[in-house]
Amino acid sequence: MEELRQLSKDQVIMGFVASCIEDVANRLGEDYFEIYKRMNKVGMIDQYLIPFYNTLHTESRENLTDSLIESLERWEAQR
Repeated sequence: MEELRQLSKDQVIMGFVASCIEDVANRLGEDYFEIYKRMNKVGMIDQYLIPFYNTLHTESRENLTDSLIESLERWEAQR
């Protein structure tokens, strides 16, 4: 029988962040790494996705992706 591993909270959050980036990239038809760079440049990962994980991960993926795209564009426009 295979032993199950327990992921740490940090690993779970990083998986969530990665899936958010991938979902936005897929929706926009852009490269994953380009979306990562855009989000990182405006601080969206460290100032939004990670700190608000507990709230964000309860949203439906479709609504969350829509919200992230809207937020990313708004954050970029403010720079």
